[in-house]
Amino acid sequence: MSFRLRALALVMLLVVAATAATAWLTLRQASRQANETAAADRADINRVTSELRRYGLRHGSWDGVAPAVRVLAADTGQRIRVTTTAGSEAVLADSDVLMGREPRRTGPGAPLLVDPRPELRLPAGLAPVAAFKITTVEIARYRSGTAYAACLTRSGTEVTVGRDEHGVPTYAAGRKTGGGGTTASGGSCRRAKTSSAQYARYDEAAKTCLSDTDTDTGADARADAGAGADAGADTDAGAGITPCLRRVFAEQVRDAAPPPLQVRLGALDDPPSALAAAPAVTVAVAVAAAAILGALLLSRTVLRPVSALTAASRGLGEGDLARRVPVTGRDEIAELGRSFNRMAESLQASEERQRRLVGDVAHELRTPLANLRGYLEALRDGVVEPDPELLDSLHEEVLLQQRIVDDLQDLALAEAGALTYHRDHTDLGELLETCRTAHRAQAERAGVTLTATVPAAPVYARADADRLRQAVGNLVSNAVRATAPGGGVRLTLERRGAEAVVRVSDTGHGIPAEQLPHVFERFWRADAARGRATGGSGLGLSITRQIVKDHQGTVGVESEVGVGTTFTMVLPLPSADAPAD
Repeated sequence: MSFRLRALALVMLLVVAATAATAWLTLRQASRQANETAAADRADINRVTSELRRYGLRHGSWDGVAPAVRVLAADTGQRIRVTTTAGSEAVLADSDVLMGREPRRTGPGAPLLVDPRPELRLPAGLAPVAAFKITTVEIARYRSGTAYAACLTRSGTEVTVGRDEHGVPTYAAGRKTGGGGTTASGGSCRRAKTSSAQYARYDEAAKTCLSDTDTDTGADARADAGAGADAGADTDAGAGITPCLRRVFAEQVRDAAPPPLQVRLGALDDPPSALAAAPAVTVAVAVAAAAILGALLLSRTVLRPVSALTAASRGLGEGDLARRVPVTGRDEIAELGRSFNRMAESLQASEERQRRLVGDVAHELRTPLANLRGYLEALRDGVVEPDPELLDSLHEEVLLQQRIVDDLQDLALAEAGALTYHRDHTDLGELLETCRTAHRAQAERAGVTLTATVPAAPVYARADADRLRQAVGNLVSNAVRATAPGGGVRLTLERRGAEAVVRVSDTGHGIPAEQLPHVFERFWRADAARGRATGGSGLGLSITRQIVKDHQGTVGVESEVGVGTTFTMVLPLPSADAPAD
């Protein structure tokens, strides 16, 4: 995987992880806080309604309920508005007003209903007559009790409340809550007596309930027992009597009990609950830590090879050409490392070639110059006579050194791109004939046959004829020297599409395969002894390759030991001379 893809994958992983963590946290927090809010709201509702109902049961009225509402609002954090349901709605208490704030609008939801009336509990197995008696007694007791409790509340006396066995509250005077009194006091509050007329009314309501209830089961039971009218007294009130008597109880105490309340919680402009900060901070820190870790891993992946490259390039600049960087993988960073290693190898090879060139030049010049010096000193000292043969030999040696120097200059100019070319339409067939004529004398002295084969139609190339003749001449000269007497050297020219192919083939001793890659190197000779009879300056092939390269062509070599060698030059032809498809 490339470095770009790895970096992108790491960034995408961090983005996906951060997004997933944020979404998970938000959903979890919202769900949990919604559940907690709903649970808290239910708890608040239960507490407010139970506390208000308990207040109504205890005090027999809603007088003095405002302080209780204020305490509930402070404890629950809810805005509480309490109104009555009897007749026109009247506000009993509003926590906003009690806390000195402007009353806010209540929410659109249905109000909570608080009914302080107790529920009558009748034990199972009661006969209807007994159930009637309990109901009328409890009605009278509750009515007188609530009036008494309301009076105690208005007088500032603490009310002590209890419940009898039927679930109806009982009231007693406690301690005085105002003026610092500590003794039990009811003041002028007295329990009202229930008259016979009231009992009769309650009893009549109970009997009406009985007449509206299906009593066929009780009648059948009396018939089966063979008893009189009183036999019904021993029959269970049944499942239909108890609910009916509870309704009678609730109806008969309605005007004596505190009226039901409507309670509204909250306000329209309450601020929404915010998500808890601690989990969000925790996840943010975790995501940030993961991002930092990913960045560290990414930077380590990038900087470690970069540091190695920096150290290697510093060593390379200080002359340590053997320095290389370790390379693993196939991404862009690894490719950069491989490119650096190739550059270092190229620099090292260039440095080695330069050193070898200096050694080769010194070797080429040292021996002839030493000979010249020795002969000149001998002539100066009169040891040797200056005869014409000696002077010709010295002159030939000077010409050889001059040719080496000229070849070095040409090669340096060619490799620097400073060699001057005068390009024109050049007939390559004519150029080969000229080269054959120029080297015919050398070939005849060596006993070698030199021939040229060119096509009948002229083949023109855009080239510098003198430089191209120099390149071909170097190949012909080397071929003649490498061919034994009786052998032959052949020059051929052919057109191949938009290219011209020039071959110089000989029947010499050939070049071993392991030496072919070094043929075009400077001062290379097939004869390692570097004898003058077996090699020239050793620069001709290097000059030839550079000249052909400057003409946008290529030169190659094929050889077989004992068979011969063929050098092939491929030159591009001008578009006008290229054959039509």
